[in-house]
Amino acid sequence: MKSIVIAAACAGGVLALAANAPADTGAAPPAPPAFSPCTACHSVEPGRKTFGPSLAGVAGRKAASLPGYAYSPALRTSGLTWDARSLDKWLASPQKAVPGTRMPFPGIADPAKRRQVVDYLMTLR
Repeated sequence: MKSIVIAAACAGGVLALAANAPADTGAAPPAPPAFSPCTACHSVEPGRKTFGPSLAGVAGRKAASLPGYAYSPALRTSGLTWDARSLDKWLASPQKAVPGTRMPFPGIADPAKRRQVVDYLMTLR
């Protein structure tokens, strides 16, 4: 009898935890504060172009490959594919990563803040 009560209590606890767990909506996690300047020019919604191209699905995408955006010749011919390493270098200093790029952003000097932004970008789908 005691084992039945314990099993029922455990099952009830598991059900309570599952009911309170956040639903997997497929949404990206919240953006880190260091990402805030990016939102002035970029969207994280697929297909939504603002001043700059959408960052949705940026991980694994070839640089300058979204249609409908006037990329600089320098970025179009850079041969970059966005991964954690190339994004880190780019976010440190876009002009140093790809001289001649049109992106006016000066970069994120703090490696920890840059890592937070890169990690966030890698989650965007």
